[in-house]
Formats: sequence, structure tokens, C-alpha cells
Amino acid sequence: MIANASRTKDTEGEDEKLSTSTVRRLLTGELSERRAFRLAWTLAEMDTRRVTGKPSDDWNAFDRDMRVLHAAALAAVNRPGEEAPHAAPQSPLPAGRKGDVDAGCPNGHRAPEAMSASHEGHIPTKDKPTAEAGDAAEKTTAARRITNLRSAGHCIGRSEELLWLRRALTDDRNGAATTTVIVTGLGGVGKSTLASEYARLHRDAYPVVWWVNAESPAEIETSLTQLTSRLVPGRFNAEERSARVDWAVQWLESHSDWLLIYDNVNDPRHLFPYTEALDRGHHLATSRRTTGWADNTLTLPLDVLRPDDATKLLNNLVCPGTTPSPGQEADVRALTADLGNLPLALRQAGAYLAQNRGITIQAYRRRLESKLDKKALATRAERTIARIWDVTLDALQDIEPLAVEVLRTAAWLAPDDIPHALLTSTGADPHDTAEAIGTLAAYSMLTDTGTHVSVHRLVQTVLRTSHATPSGTQPRPCPPGRLRAEQAVLHQLTPPPDQDYLPAALLDALSPHLVALAATTPPGHSNGALGKAYHVAACLLSLQGHDARTVPLLEASVAQCEQNLGHTHPDTLTLRNNLASAYQAAGDLTRAIPLFETTLAQCEEILGDTHPDTLGSRNNLACAYQEVGDLTKAIPLLEATLAQREQVLGETHPDTLTSRNNLACAYQEVGDLTKAIPLLEATLAQREQVLGDTHPDTLGSRNNLACAYWGAGDLTRAVPLLETTLLQQEELHGDAHPLTLGSRNNLACAYQEAGDLGKAIPLLETTLAQCEQVFGDTHPDTLTSRDSLACAYQEVGDLTKAIPLLEATLAQREQVLGETHPDTLTSRNNVACAYQEVGDLTKAIPLLEATLTQRAQVLGETHPDTLTSRYNLACAHHKAGDLNTAIPLLETTLAQCKQVLGDTHPDTLESCTRLADAYLAAQCPKKALTLLLSP
Repeated sequence: MIANASRTKDTEGEDEKLSTSTVRRLLTGELSERRAFRLAWTLAEMDTRRVTGKPSDDWNAFDRDMRVLHAAALAAVNRPGEEAPHAAPQSPLPAGRKGDVDAGCPNGHRAPEAMSASHEGHIPTKDKPTAEAGDAAEKTTAARRITNLRSAGHCIGRSEELLWLRRALTDDRNGAATTTVIVTGLGGVGKSTLASEYARLHRDAYPVVWWVNAESPAEIETSLTQLTSRLVPGRFNAEERSARVDWAVQWLESHSDWLLIYDNVNDPRHLFPYTEALDRGHHLATSRRTTGWADNTLTLPLDVLRPDDATKLLNNLVCPGTTPSPGQEADVRALTADLGNLPLALRQAGAYLAQNRGITIQAYRRRLESKLDKKALATRAERTIARIWDVTLDALQDIEPLAVEVLRTAAWLAPDDIPHALLTSTGADPHDTAEAIGTLAAYSMLTDTGTHVSVHRLVQTVLRTSHATPSGTQPRPCPPGRLRAEQAVLHQLTPPPDQDYLPAALLDALSPHLVALAATTPPGHSNGALGKAYHVAACLLSLQGHDARTVPLLEASVAQCEQNLGHTHPDTLTLRNNLASAYQAAGDLTRAIPLFETTLAQCEEILGDTHPDTLGSRNNLACAYQEVGDLTKAIPLLEATLAQREQVLGETHPDTLTSRNNLACAYQEVGDLTKAIPLLEATLAQREQVLGDTHPDTLGSRNNLACAYWGAGDLTRAVPLLETTLLQQEELHGDAHPLTLGSRNNLACAYQEAGDLGKAIPLLETTLAQCEQVFGDTHPDTLTSRDSLACAYQEVGDLTKAIPLLEATLAQREQVLGETHPDTLTSRNNVACAYQEVGDLTKAIPLLEATLTQRAQVLGETHPDTLTSRYNLACAHHKAGDLNTAIPLLETTLAQCKQVLGDTHPDTLESCTRLADAYLAAQCPKKALTLLLSP
């Protein structure tokens, strides 16, 4: 009933309503953006009861309030002169301690591993896919020849490469066929054409061939939503983006013999969630990147065409179906040499000559030569394309000026799936735009599907950078096409006249173009309305948990705010703080920390030492220090912030509670549980009272307290608290939210600590798969999950799985976090302990000695992790028969455990037992007996 009552009309007059599965999820508390508001409106409209103490028309007021709340953000971009909304400084709330998972000797020290609260999401799955949806994906079969391939251009001279691709994707190696191949090469070399030709040749081998625009995680998701729409038309509403992505992934997981072509991959990590998890079909990707791919991934470096093939291609374009004379052949060969045998350049030159039959090849070469000295672009390919573009532009400017405008506009937008409507000026005739697009397609300047166009990225680069004034001295204030592109996007962001909000599907389609504008802002250029749109879009992405994807939007917002308001205006400081937080969420601490430091200094100078924004900035800098393991800087800053917030804001203000929580977590990280636990208990009680039992911050406190109990060896209190927290995170955030994944990892590790490996390992395997999917292969939280799973494999004796996983995690942590980051030291310790367990002490002992030295230097002599390293090194020397080295290490460890952890802590007792064993082995039974009988 509720689903049917939610029926409305979308912008095209089609029925649009919430699905029953969405209503079910919303009613169980999994609120998700606009769908939550639609549910509220629907329930308000359905409820005809008189509310006690209120007039019946209160529901109408509620309905209006809901619409106003949802429209507020996007409406800001349409109010000239109104200031853009600015978010308050963010205070990251760590989900708990990034502790140690040591896998040395039996009952070795294992402190909890917890995940931070800021993450990069590659596949946002706010809503849990229901079992019904999963079953439907598994049972849905594809009709033959499902594809979204467009007509391919000429593919000449690539027979060897095509044969290599087929063999690479189908030949068995060690009993398993390769599923992923990457075609790499410079822009314009023909990577996409080769991939398209491979798909065309082997179309009958694949029931589904799907072309994926892979320039960013968001574009990959968009292509997957389109696959879902093709396989099950009408199953999902337009706004159910995450559900459509999940369904496509489930379908690919449960079916075989499909081909996914990922075009123009900018970052190899964007592919890992798919190539690592989906192994029942083939993945073929194109990229300019030659490094960063997984070790087992096959790559095909693609070069320019061979001279004979380049000549043949140009002949086919200029004089199709005819045999050139020896003179014409020589002219064509000379032109191909001028163009460096670059396929994109050959196609554009051939299209120009085919459209202008009266111009000879020699005349065309002379025109190219006249453009030679006017370009100073970065690469030879760019300079070649720029020269061709100038010749073509001169011709188009005379015959169809609108085509030039359309092409310049497209240069500033995302390269793929640009709607015709976005290239049509307000009030212009769409048919005129369509004709201009047809002309550009004839000249091979873009690709047209009839409703959308795509522009080669190299062409876009040339169009954006070739905008000098006639004198060639200074860049234009606003380059050609830029303003038209900005106005087009802003116009499309205006909600329809009869609606208070922008349809989710339209906002989704416009986001790549908004990000493209933000990422290509010319120096000194400013557009106030567009700046508001950047900030609004960044806020919406942040609310969805995608802080890392807001980086280009916030960078553009900061630059514009600095230009318009100055470097120290409060709004500039707020935006700069949020940009630093976005860098931190993306794992880029090398950019985050200096920006946090600069922002804090400016806040103190402009706003004062105790202004709430200054306190927020101080808290954020402290948390960043803590994340890189610099506790000597973090703790004093956290202590000062807490004292100031208590004085300025009060004992129970949410920001004060955040500071109290963060300080407690820092105490926990340095092993001071006598300070940490009481502070965490007090914070949890206050958050339950002030914020409620299921507020996200309350759940964070509950998780952190559980981890502290665990660190103190009290699993009887830790495990139930972690189980409760996980259930509440799933209900509040969904199955794959970063906080849910953190809770799941912590619970699994607690099960492992309690000896319940039957529960721990499946939970860890699930968590790792989801982390790889959501965060990417080398995100710090993925590495934490991988390390935890490896340690669990080690505990059940499966060293063949554990050691490669531990070694890979160590290498990745060294690369991502640095040689002496606490998590890197944890990995180094765990690898050494695994070597020790298989009896390879020649590898284990030097690694343990290095880890102990580094931990003592970074964390301090009595930090629990340092004690663990000393204990593990002592055990290794004991195993090697070197009791003279082992016993003093164990004696020191026991004394420090008693001092730091107390006499009854499990690690203290284990150290006592191991030292007694060493005394017995050294023929000192009296010492052993005295130690064991001592109180």
C-alpha cells in the first residue's frame, strides 16, 4: 500500500514510485537520502487520523517542511546574491584504536584492530540488498547479444594484438584462465578502438558485452546501473542507484561468460573491487597508466601504428574503395609521418580531407606546417592533435560556427555521455545543435549516439589548453566554451517548475560534468553560482559517506573562496578545513596535515584561541596526527581541546563529547587503559543521555569502549558490546557502510581472540571482500582487514594462506603508510611471527629485532605493542636455543607488563609462564618455581 501510494510522475511524465523492498528498508530504519523524504511524504498523505492535541492539517505543514528541507541545498545555487551554505568544521570520530594484531606464540598479545570513520567509497551500498533481490539476480538470465557497444572506427594493423588478447583471456595457466587484461598506451594510440574490435570479433562468445566508462568510481557505478536497467527494465526506480549497482554486481557474480570493457581507467585501484571479486567472466581495460596494476594482471602496451598500416588507414579514410596512385601513396605516407602514425590524428586528418575533397594532401600538409610553431603543449601527441584541430577549426568556423561553439563547450565537460541538451544553449533550437553535432562527428571530432556525445580526452586537453590570445602572450580570463559549459550545467541543475527538488537520476547524470568543471578551473577564473553548486554537491556526497570523492569540488570551492573573500575569511577557513578532511578520508595525509596546520594557525589568528571553529580545527589536526601514529603531538592537542571545549561549550555539548572520546582513544593507543576506560565509559553514558541510544556517535563510543575492554583482556564485556554495536550499525547505516565494516572487523577479531575461529574467519573473509569493494585494494582499512584475516588463517595453522597475505599487506603498508607507521610495524611483526611459526628463524629474528627497535623509538619502551615485540623476540631466541638472550628479554617484558598492564592481565600471566619455561630450560628450577608461586 505504501509503495503504491508513493507513486508520482517524473520529469518525463512516467510513473515513479518507491519499490516494496525500498519501503521495507526505510521502515526498518535504513534511511537513505531522498527516498526517506518520499516515505515521510507518503505516510503523511496516507494518515487520515486526527492527531491528539494538534489540528488535522499539521500533516500538510509537515509535508511542506519535508519538501523545503530536501530542496534547501540545491536551491542555494539558484538564488543570485545569496551566500552559499558552509558546513561547520568537521570533527572526525575515530571508530577506535588501530591496535596490534600479533600472531607470535600461543596466547600472544592481540589488541583490537579498529577502523577510522572517514573513508573513500568506490561502491556506495547504503541499502542492504535483500535476499529477494539477490535471488532475482541469480535467476535472471540474459538474452543473447546484450550489449551497449557503439559502432567502432577503423581498426587496421592490429591483428597480432587482437590474437594476443584472445589467447591471454582464454588460455589456461596453471589450471586457471586469466580474467583481466589491461591495454596501456598514450592518448590517441587506439586503445579503445582495439578493445571495441576485440568485442566485435568475439561477440558470439559472450552473452553480455558491456562498455564501462571507468574514468572514476562514480562513472563505473553509472555504467553498472545501466546494465541493471537493461537486464531488468523497470525493476528499480531511478533514484535507487546503490540498489542497481548491487544488483548488477550480484548478477555478474552468479553468471559466467560475460565481457566487461573498462575504458580509460585513471587509477588501477578503481578496478580492484570488480576484477578481484568477479571472476566468472572477462575484464578488458584500457588505460594510460602502465604501473600500479596487480602483480598477476597481464598488460598489453600499445604503440602507434606501423607505417604501412598507418598509410592503409589514411587511404581508407580519404579514398575509400579506391587504389591510390604512386604519387598519392607517397603523399599519404608523408602525411602519416607528419602525424607520427598516431591513429587519432590519422582519423581526424582523414575526416577533414574526406569532407573537403578540393584540398589536396600536399595543401593540407602545408596548412599543418603553418600551425607548427604556435603550440607548446606537453606531449608530441598533443601538439599533433592541436595542429590538426587548428586546421579543422578554421574550416568549421567558416561553414558552421555553432559546431565550433558546441565542441569548445564539450571540452570542459566529462568526456563521456554528454547529453545533447547540455550542449544546447537556453532558447536555442535543439535541431540546430543536432546538426552541429552531426558535422563534428563527420570530422571525427566527437562520437554521437543520437542523444549523447563523447569526446576523446586528448582532444579535450588540446581544446582546453589552446586558448591563447592572438598575440600569444596572456591566457583569456574565460577560455572559449568554458562559460557556455558552466551556464549549461547550472541551467540543468534548476529543478523543474512543478518540483521542489532535482530528480535523483538527473543529479546523478550531472555529477561527472560538475566534477569535470571543478577539476579544470582555469587560473583566476571565478563563477559564484557554480562555486555554490560545487559546495552543495560536495555536501551531498559527504552526507552519502563519499568524502574522498569531494576533493576536486572542494579544491575548486577553496580556490574561489580565496579569490573572492581572501585567504583568511571564516568561510575560506571552513572550506579549507573540509578539504583537509577530504584529503584525510582519501588516505592522503601528506596533503591533509599541512593544510590542517595552516588552517588552525589562521583560525587562532582570525577567530581567537577558543572560538568553536578553532577548537574544531585543533581537534581535526590532533586526529590526523594520531592517524599517522604521532601520539606525542596528538595527545597534548587533544587534552587542550577537551579542556577548552568543556569551558566554552559545556560538559555535555556534542563537540565536547567528541573531544572526550578522541582523547580516550589516544590514551588507549599508547596503552594507558587506566585513563582510557573510565573516560570512554563516561562518554558513552553521556552520549546515550544527550544523543540517544542509536546515534552514530553513541555507536562509536560503544565500539571504542568494547575495544578498550578487549585491550584490557576483558572479553566477557567486550564481545557482547561489539555484537550489539554491529547490529545497530547495520540497522542504521546498511551492510557495507565504513562504520559497519569497522564494527564487523572488530567483532571478528574479538571472536578470534576468544578462540572461536569458526565464527571469526567467515566474518573476516566477508569483511575483507567488502572493504576491497568499498575502499579499494590499498586503503588503510582494507589493509587492516587483510592483516586480520591473515592472522586468523595463521591461528588455525593455514600458513600457506597466511604468509602470502601477510607479506602483501606489509609491502602495501610500507608503500601507503610509510616504514615506521604503527600499522606497518604491526605487519612487520606479524610477518616475522609467521616465519617463526614455520621454523624460518633466519628470517624471523632480524625482522623482530628491527620491529622492536622501531616500536621503542616510535611508541616508547613501555607501550603495549613494544612489549609484544620484546616478548615475541624473546620467544624466537628461546626457540633458537639462545637462552642467554631470551631470558633477559623475558624478565624485562614481565616487569614492564606488571607495571603497565597489571599483575593479572592475560599478557602479564603469559609472560610469567614463558619466563618460567625459559628458567626450566636453563636448568634453574628454583627460579621457575619461585616465579610461578609468587603472588
